[in-house]
Amino acid sequence: MEKFKILAEFIKDASSETKDVQTFLFVKDYISKYQLTIDITSKPKKNELIEISTTLKFADKENNEKKSYFEIVYVSIIKLDKSVKEKKDVEKIKLNITAVYTVAQVKKINRCLDNKTNSIISIFSGRMADVGKDPVPIIKKAVRMTRSKTKVEILWASTREPYNYKQAQQLGCQIITMPPKVIEKVSSFGKSFDRLTKDTVKAFLQDSKKSRFKI
Repeated sequence: MEKFKILAEFIKDASSETKDVQTFLFVKDYISKYQLTIDITSKPKKNELIEISTTLKFADKENNEKKSYFEIVYVSIIKLDKSVKEKKDVEKIKLNITAVYTVAQVKKINRCLDNKTNSIISIFSGRMADVGKDPVPIIKKAVRMTRSKTKVEILWASTREPYNYKQAQQLGCQIITMPPKVIEKVSSFGKSFDRLTKDTVKAFLQDSKKSRFKI
């Protein structure tokens, strides 16, 4: 019997601060030395609800005058079963650590996770591709890095195209989130090129009839 149910998950706050152009130029070359910290807190609410906040801070820990600051607060709303009386009953609540983009971030997150709590590391692969970055090497390293922890899973987030499903599968990525349109296209996997050619020609023919264009 489940002791809890996740009712909602959302980004409560996402903020960044860079003072001026000079600071931006300095941080651009120095950001690889920034450190990621993770803080997880819980707050009891009414009606057996708990708000769990995971705060990810990416900041310069050294005494540089020019620095930027980045913070994301991810919240999960948990509904506890009325039978829950002790803390140990909710120790298995799953964490979803989101907005992850680099191997360095995965490494630091993985260090903070034990192998007692079910946890998900969500890597925003689609958004990487949107800015010309290949997410495959990062997903591959993340899967390998977390392999020893059976309760930690890697999630391919912000899927953009059906083939991402095959890529995630080939890399051993445990979870992938996909919008309905992508799921629909995945269901048509296995079509031959000959079938695709015929379907494409039929679609072109239908479009030409609808346009009523004549030469």
